[in-house]
Amino acid sequence: MNLILLGAPGAGKGTLSAYLIEKMGVPSVSTGNILREAIANNTPLGQQAKEFMDAGKLVPDQLVIDMLRERIAQDDCKNGFILDGFPRTIPQAEELDKIASIDCALALEVPDEIIEGRMTGRRVCAKCGATFHVSTNPPKAEGVCDACGGELQLRKDDKPDVVKHRLEVYHEQTEPLKAYYEAQGKLKCMDGTKGIGETAELAVKALGL
Repeated sequence: MNLILLGAPGAGKGTLSAYLIEKMGVPSVSTGNILREAIANNTPLGQQAKEFMDAGKLVPDQLVIDMLRERIAQDDCKNGFILDGFPRTIPQAEELDKIASIDCALALEVPDEIIEGRMTGRRVCAKCGATFHVSTNPPKAEGVCDACGGELQLRKDDKPDVVKHRLEVYHEQTEPLKAYYEAQGKLKCMDGTKGIGETAELAVKALGL
């Protein structure tokens, strides 16, 4: 199955993706990882992407699509893949349709106020990277990591004004993908407000696994 996970930042796509990779036995294909690998390996596409990034510009959609085409042609994707972070816009989805047949777009539905609470309450250890939450998963001592004693910090992209901006961008650019895939009969929506276990069960049911 070729699957796309849709949802706002903080909706839980990363956590669900990690579960589904195990369940389905297919890889997660991240455009961010593809870009980094292509640049690190100094491939022809990687060299082109680096030029844009060094100039502070976005890598053009067509270049990302060309890298994606190479990635999904690899052996580990022959039984399917889960797309992570792509497509983000309708034009990207249209280009994706030219190189891959998407079986399902699974949308995690979470209200903005819940997402804001999740992200602005998140604290990450500066030393070991362990993650906590001020209300749902607090550390034993405030501001101190349980695992290593490091300082817990609020990430820049978890600050309230940044979270609000990211949600605005999502609603404007990415949310229209739901209508795009619904028109193709490929959209499945599910409640993303539950705990990890229940969300995983809902996803398995929605996908008929």
